[in-house]
Amino acid sequence: MATDYDAPRVAQEDQPANESLEAIQAQRSATTQTALIDVEDGDTAEGFDLPGAVVDDELLVEVVPVQEDEFTCMSCFLVHHRSQLALEKNGAKYCRECEG
Repeated sequence: MATDYDAPRVAQEDQPANESLEAIQAQRSATTQTALIDVEDGDTAEGFDLPGAVVDDELLVEVVPVQEDEFTCMSCFLVHHRSQLALEKNGAKYCRECEG
């Protein structure tokens, strides 16, 4: 059976009969409910755990400052060995990968 996608989707029995405006407003006010937001402590983003995620584990990483023979590229912001230095302009250093 072919379907007419341009036809209205509301059936005749779903449409209200010729009701007066007062009757419609009275019916609406009788069924109107106030919306209450039910927020629990577990509803925050911190309450959700992704499947397979590590929970309650801290990663300990030792942060080592930039050494004398290293520089930070001003394009990719990675720390490279000085052998990777391609360009130094106005005190800004750039690596071979960014300048290549």
